[in-house]
Amino acid sequence: MAQQSNDVYAALALSRFGLGADHNGTAPIASNPRGALMEEITERFVPVPVGPQLQSSADLLVSLFAFQEQRKEARQQAATAMQQDKPMQGPQLPQQQPPVQTSGAMAAQPGNPAMTAPTGKPVEKQEKPTMAAMPYLPQQILLAEADARFNGTIRQPLIGFGERLAMFWANHFAVAVSKSEEVHILAGAFEREAIRPHVFGRFADMLLAVETHPAMLGYLDNQQSIGPNSKANASKKRGLNENLARETLELHTLGVNGGYTQTDVTTLAKIITGWTVARAEGKLGDPGTFVFNAGAHEPGDQTILGLTYADNGVGQGREALRDLARHPATAQHIATKLVRHFVADTPPPALVQTVAATFSKTDGDLSAVYRALIGSEEAWNPTLSKVRSPLEFMIALLRASGETPKPNVVLGALTAMGQPFWAPAGPNGFADSVDVWASSEGLSMRMDVANMIANAVPPQIDPRRFASDSLGPLLSNETLQAVSRAETRNQGLAIAYLSPEFQRR
Repeated sequence: MAQQSNDVYAALALSRFGLGADHNGTAPIASNPRGALMEEITERFVPVPVGPQLQSSADLLVSLFAFQEQRKEARQQAATAMQQDKPMQGPQLPQQQPPVQTSGAMAAQPGNPAMTAPTGKPVEKQEKPTMAAMPYLPQQILLAEADARFNGTIRQPLIGFGERLAMFWANHFAVAVSKSEEVHILAGAFEREAIRPHVFGRFADMLLAVETHPAMLGYLDNQQSIGPNSKANASKKRGLNENLARETLELHTLGVNGGYTQTDVTTLAKIITGWTVARAEGKLGDPGTFVFNAGAHEPGDQTILGLTYADNGVGQGREALRDLARHPATAQHIATKLVRHFVADTPPPALVQTVAATFSKTDGDLSAVYRALIGSEEAWNPTLSKVRSPLEFMIALLRASGETPKPNVVLGALTAMGQPFWAPAGPNGFADSVDVWASSEGLSMRMDVANMIANAVPPQIDPRRFASDSLGPLLSNETLQAVSRAETRNQGLAIAYLSPEFQRR
């Protein structure tokens, strides 16, 4: 493959491997774009989300437990007051919101977010509350986590490879805020604690952090899994829950064709029985923290994929995860997903093998894996074959425009475009292919979002200059002509945002 100019490499570094150009366009990295990208790996640069509400998982769960108790008391008092036909006294009833309603306003009209409330009902039609209400805590935290990213971490990097990787791994190890109040309040902490610290580290460390995190344990129901022969199952009325074990093998490590059997799934489920989260009463440990409940653990040695693990408590599961992390099928699975995500829906086989071999050779050193990926000429093919997901598109819009909408507006826009924030339909995360994101319905919603941003951009921004600076040599004559012929400045910007060069990467 022929060498490209630095201008082309700069545009590709920002769109394919980064978050998109900011108001400075491609100029800041034009002199050595591939070196600038490599530097983000060498420096292990992953921005840290910050904010007063961004607490640890344990602290968030303690707050949630208190919130739930207060809500329970308020409901009991409300019921008593209704029976006595007297005005209710005491704690205020928290404003309840179903977990699925996690995306704020703008579900119906992206261009007019003020017309809807967090419940999705038109403001003027909402019933007046019968009693004083307080905000719904899990949604408050989700909005704070979103704000720390969309008005924080995405703005910091020059290119943003580390931030893109944090997004990639959070989708690989997906949890969904629609699962429960606990996952709703913990999704951001999960990404902060289990993903970001390990983006440039070893895969095995990230895997262990993920599978022991309260968000993942809750999302895949491992607290419900009881060893059939454990002390906790003396009545023999409880049993295994295989959700976490199955997804660990099928999605997180080996892959669906990774050579494991149903017996391996059941065995891994036995190995990780007792992996749970301490509840509010603190019987097993500090409330809200990961704990190993020996009484719920299935006793005995266990064999999975031909390897036997001694019954040494929580260490049995940790050893099994370390071996799964270094399995050849895991290397192949991770390499395929990385190449598919960054390069092409049909991953070039030679590049997949290069990345997989590096993964195995370095025992899952992710920094080395990324260097192998971006060191290949195949990864720099100037053909823009991938389509930005709604999340990637929204981030590119915000960086390019400099706009800082409130987090509920951003979350509403993502939901409207089909990718509600941290809320995939299943543990396999959101799809990563053109056919999913290039649908006519999805593109129609992108038009609304593009128009919303274009209408907010300061009047001094010239659409033609913007298109030239942000897209660089990727900008086609057709797109430049369409932008130039726009009837209004806002229309010209919207056309640039919706152009193939901006939509693809």
